[in-house]
Amino acid sequence: MASPQLDWNLALLLLFVASCLAIARRLRASGRSDGGGRVLPPSPRGLPIIGNIHQLGRGHHHRKLQALARQHGDTLLLRLGGVPAVVVSSASMAEEVLKNQDHVFCGRPQQRTARGVLYDCRDVGFSPYGERWRQLRRIAAVHLLSVKRVDSLRALRDEEVASLVRRIRRAAGNRQPVNVSELIVSLTYAVVSRSAFGNKLGGMDPRDFRAMMKEVTDLLETIAVSDMFPRLRWVDWATGLDARIERTARKFDDVLERTLQEHERSDEGEACGLLDDLLSVIKEEGGQGFQLDRVDVKGLIFDLFVGGIDTISKAIEWAMALLIKNPREMARVQQEVRRVAGAQQGVVQEEQLGKMSRLQAALKEAMRLHPPVPLLIPRETIQDTKLHGYDIAAGTRVIINAWAIGRDGRSWDNAEEFLPERFLHDAAVDYSGKDFRFIPFSAGRRGCPGIAFATPLAELALASLVYHFDWELPEGQDVESFEVVESSGLSPALKSPLILVAKPLEASTLQVP
Repeated sequence: MASPQLDWNLALLLLFVASCLAIARRLRASGRSDGGGRVLPPSPRGLPIIGNIHQLGRGHHHRKLQALARQHGDTLLLRLGGVPAVVVSSASMAEEVLKNQDHVFCGRPQQRTARGVLYDCRDVGFSPYGERWRQLRRIAAVHLLSVKRVDSLRALRDEEVASLVRRIRRAAGNRQPVNVSELIVSLTYAVVSRSAFGNKLGGMDPRDFRAMMKEVTDLLETIAVSDMFPRLRWVDWATGLDARIERTARKFDDVLERTLQEHERSDEGEACGLLDDLLSVIKEEGGQGFQLDRVDVKGLIFDLFVGGIDTISKAIEWAMALLIKNPREMARVQQEVRRVAGAQQGVVQEEQLGKMSRLQAALKEAMRLHPPVPLLIPRETIQDTKLHGYDIAAGTRVIINAWAIGRDGRSWDNAEEFLPERFLHDAAVDYSGKDFRFIPFSAGRRGCPGIAFATPLAELALASLVYHFDWELPEGQDVESFEVVESSGLSPALKSPLILVAKPLEASTLQVP
């Protein structure tokens, strides 16, 4: 799920003008001691009113925070307007936050856009920590994302990946370049939507639904001015952000409500999607302490879409791009996949993925270098605490720079290079977040519960792409000129779509050592 970014074009100038009214009072306050003799983390020098916001700039915040950490230390304090934020940039500090003091750093900032779109944060991802969140996560883990439930979707994954291969074969027949980025997003959207809804989308065309989901994720990547300056709530209205939130939330809720009604009226004998499972929970668990209602169901399904499509598609895209950039690694992965899958079946089977250690290593290495959400989803302290000797007050925002941790030379040899071999030598490093050098899905009680849903599809799709095709860059490009550059924003994909030429390999011609 994407992290948020500030909409500078709409808000910054207006923010300066409005803030001038408070400059004198703030400057007087800044000269006083906090009165408690607290030891605060080091902090770069900021400006009156806005604090350190200007030092983040307009994009690639994970890179700028890494540079600040190198100057000021692995734990640093920023002032984002009126909000204190601690930035964590090392594995040891991440372990303290996500494991040793997970019970303290388990809050979630109530972002304005998330409250507006996510039913006042009644989902799992942005919900405040407490009993309601624990029950929602339990339901998600048992009814949506359990190993048993994910296994039941195997035929669906096989079908959609086979459809992806057929689409590429059709394009490859004319030696036409294919937009691999677009195909990967289409694949993940199809799997997630069919898993959630079956074939029912509230009467909405899937392409329109994808466009609407793009509106939602773009909105969630925008921080409202009131998130930084609570007294300037009116700026969100003046810049049109409130209207944008209301319009997008209403469109998405209309689709979910129509879909809910269709499923409730269905007289089919068995559930055909995760939504049906959740509707059954409403009937089965009503009155057992926690009452799951329609709004909770919508929030859970929403998380599945936003988190699932974004995370899976970017992991596959980055892995393919890095393998193209590193032909020797591509050849090694292809050799392994074709040897394990064999030529007789002519298809990669999901139960074979566990034997493809080099493929899994390449996917992990891609996510080490390019985690889907480089700054993870921010946390918030729910009580005062100490972090390696520093005093951290309750209500402090906590930003964990997973991108910087994955590229930390103290933890990784040749940290900036794509070397899947490192995960072969240390196979115990997985996605669970137990090794804090590698936390693309975060860790602890607020870690992503969808790992079991995401990894089989990502591995199966990547294995199928390298099994069925040899890949080349379009005419006029070579590996040296091919740039693997990330886009702007806090959940970056490739800056330019991944356009490749596929050469199909028939099962009878596969080279299987």
